[in-house]
Amino acid sequence: MKTIILCLIAFVTLSACAPSIVNRGNLLETYQIEEINPGMDDKDAVIRKIGSPTTIAPFDENTWYYIGTRKAKTAMLDPKVTRERIFEITFAADGYVDKIFERRDGRKSIPIVARKTPTSGNDFTFAQQVLGNLGRFNKPKSSAANTATGGR
Repeated sequence: MKTIILCLIAFVTLSACAPSIVNRGNLLETYQIEEINPGMDDKDAVIRKIGSPTTIAPFDENTWYYIGTRKAKTAMLDPKVTRERIFEITFAADGYVDKIFERRDGRKSIPIVARKTPTSGNDFTFAQQVLGNLGRFNKPKSSAANTATGGR
């Protein structure tokens, strides 16, 4: 009986140390890139074959980047990048693929556009919000009938 319990404890302990693998982005394989034909495929064909790009160059809409990363995390340790592939596809002025190449210099030189989603409304500081609500809590009491009829 002790042997079975020790085997179960060892199994559970060792299985907890198995790394969890996570893919981020579009991790393309070589055969997928080989399906794209420069001079014959346009932007729509590229999207159909390998999906939408991870990012597009901010000042050149004819340069697309496909960035894919595989990370392995073991127990409480930080995740480690085990594989990363970055492909750059450039299109000619007519919209057809001009060049495809794999970047090996990392992603630091890839321009990523930082955008902020616009929101409606006003920007108030904390003090403006507190002071703006000072007189709003003591409204005169009204009945539900006045509210339903519009105060007539």
